[in-house]
Amino acid sequence: PGTALTAVPPVPQLLALATFICFVASNAHEACTALAGLEMGITLLFLLLYLLRLDAKMRWLFWPLADIFNSVIAALFLLVVCLFAIIVKSNKGTLAGGVLGLILLVLCIVDTVLLCKKISLARPRGRNAPTR
Repeated sequence: PGTALTAVPPVPQLLALATFICFVASNAHEACTALAGLEMGITLLFLLLYLLRLDAKMRWLFWPLADIFNSVIAALFLLVVCLFAIIVKSNKGTLAGGVLGLILLVLCIVDTVLLCKKISLARPRGRNAPTR
């Protein structure tokens, strides 16, 4: 018997998808569409990485730190692009995409804070780490 996956919905991925769809449907600026699509793809890759336990197999990179880096960069880009989309608001789809993107920005910040509390850089990792 394998382990059952939890029934937690992938909220950031769904929100990034909704933001992407709003920007595409409203013919928003290419930067808005590209950023929403890129964020959707990157968060999907991190989700697959953790679901398939590839982070445990590829120990050469400290994956939680990479996830924090991704969340911080995404939050900065989302702030700029979504504020631009809300200010320009060429139509209701662009405005909706900007608002959804700002909600995604809040989720990125929450993810960063939770990951920073969870990890410790001073703690040894890997199989060869001495036990306490």
